Amino acid sequence: MPQPLLGMRAPGSQAAHTALRAAHAAYEARFGHVFVVCLDGIAPEEMLDTVLVSIRTRLANDPDEERLTASDELRRIALTRLEHLVATHAAATPTR
Repeated sequence: MPQPLLGMRAPGSQAAHTALRAAHAAYEARFGHVFVVCLDGIAPEEMLDTVLVSIRTRLANDPDEERLTASDELRRIALTRLEHLVATHAAATPTR
């Protein structure tokens, strides 16, 4: 089952969600892959706007620049997940 587009579950107006769908489509058409951005620390009510601004900004990148930006975002996502896993494991491990 495909994942929903980034930002689509965030609260916002119908017009903002329509603009976000169009931006995702433009990004995928331009770069050939889905848009990724680390949203760690972004409040739910700010996610839709943050994603929309990020996509629109990054659409101006050339493909090589965007590959670097997307890989940096994937690294940030992976590190955030690892930090969460380590913290969760540490909290669940009893001390002696």
